[in-house]
Amino acid sequence: MPENISTSNEITFASLNLAQPLMRAIADAGYTTPTPVQAQAIPLVLAGGDLLAGAQTGTGKTAGFTLPILHLLSAKPAANPRPGRPRCLILVPTRELAAQVEESVQTYGKYLPLKSMVMFGGVNINPQMKSLRGQVDILVATPGRLLDHVGQKTLDLSAVEILVLDEADRMLDMGFIRDIKKILALLPKQRQNLLFSATFSDEIKTLSDGLLHNPGYVEVARRNSTVELISQSVHLVPQRLKSHLLSHLIKHHDWKQVLVFTRTKHGANRLTEKLIADGIPAAAIHGNKSQPARTKALAQFKDGTMPVLVATDIAARGLDIDQLPHVVNFELPNVPEDYVHRIGRTGRAGSSGAAISLVDKEESQFLRDIERLIKREIPVVEIDSFVPPTNLPVEAPRPPRQGHGQRRNNGPRTSATGNRQQPSREGQARNSQGQKHSPGNPQQRDQRPRNPQQREQQPRNGQPSAKPRPPQKTAEQQHLSEAARHQAMPQPALFSPKPGVRPGIRKAR
Repeated sequence: MPENISTSNEITFASLNLAQPLMRAIADAGYTTPTPVQAQAIPLVLAGGDLLAGAQTGTGKTAGFTLPILHLLSAKPAANPRPGRPRCLILVPTRELAAQVEESVQTYGKYLPLKSMVMFGGVNINPQMKSLRGQVDILVATPGRLLDHVGQKTLDLSAVEILVLDEADRMLDMGFIRDIKKILALLPKQRQNLLFSATFSDEIKTLSDGLLHNPGYVEVARRNSTVELISQSVHLVPQRLKSHLLSHLIKHHDWKQVLVFTRTKHGANRLTEKLIADGIPAAAIHGNKSQPARTKALAQFKDGTMPVLVATDIAARGLDIDQLPHVVNFELPNVPEDYVHRIGRTGRAGSSGAAISLVDKEESQFLRDIERLIKREIPVVEIDSFVPPTNLPVEAPRPPRQGHGQRRNNGPRTSATGNRQQPSREGQARNSQGQKHSPGNPQQRDQRPRNPQQREQQPRNGQPSAKPRPPQKTAEQQHLSEAARHQAMPQPALFSPKPGVRPGIRKAR
């Protein structure tokens, strides 16, 4: 791979030779000096080659590819423009990130005649179909909804000149690899490929080897590292006291904007209800929420009217909030890399931030894994001002969290990646003849006759039946017994009985 491009403090956007309309938009946004990833990536993209870029979240990598893409598309008009035939495709893992990237395209390209649109699931597909009937130069999409449009033949990918995989590691974590392969098969072979990832793994290396051709390489920070401007701390607290401690921290320190991460959707809803009950305005955002509800909650959080946003890891990528001061890990993630993505929501663009983790004793192994990944020890801080409530109900024991090859409910062992491992040969059941027997195999199930009377004569596995079954009634006997039971049931009285006389029951004749 080529060496990284050296950067200096003298590099400005004016020295990157971008088109004049882009320079006007950059000036309107108040930017003069590019970030390190922008200073390295923009010249490589403008040169027309493939690019593999690794940068921690919050370093401005969205502008690192949107600005040169807008420059290239505006400098070279489309050869054969048609409705619903984009020239650039940007794939992202989440809806929030899709909306954010398309907003950046509109911000930087507002003085250019290029048209862009965003496409993701969870919303009505008809407005997207209507937009595809017009000009679309840049399409920002999530893989699932993109394939929906391809299946309905409302989208044509045969003219894509530039492909961008943004947050590629997250897309692989979310299981989009099959969808990505389907999309790659629909694209022309001659194109420019840009792959951006916050972390590098073996899966990312495999994907980049098959996708990129002699790529340029950009890495502006050590892999899986955290921003030095983020102050990290740990509060050791039992799980049942976490919500009370969080309410205390928000009120005691008068936090105005805090993003809280939970592991589950149900946990996010439950924590939101607890905060609201404590008089703290809060909203939850996760996969079960409708897209309008997620958009509304995120907008209120960004403008400051909603001080607390409780989110699952679906929001760990794609939330671009200016100068977010606090991020709280209500529960540590099972995957250490997700910790880096979570706290990367703060300390962005040179501003400082704080990342606080509430850690139960059952999460100690996850904490050690995180510290091993980021190569630093996170200090433990005690909260002297917090007084736990005394009237809490006794909490039922919780099942152990998955991860690190733990078992749950005596089931099959689960690996750290979440895949169920097959049982060993010694663990398979055997029948009375010593042969292997699988309850799920219909050929090896009990081969006794289905007739109940014949089953009585042929016991299961050679063992006598513990309780003989009664003989089955014929249809006539069944009918007679039903009629007798019906006649024996109490009948409604046709007239009111005399005082002191108990109504009788009509007997069967």
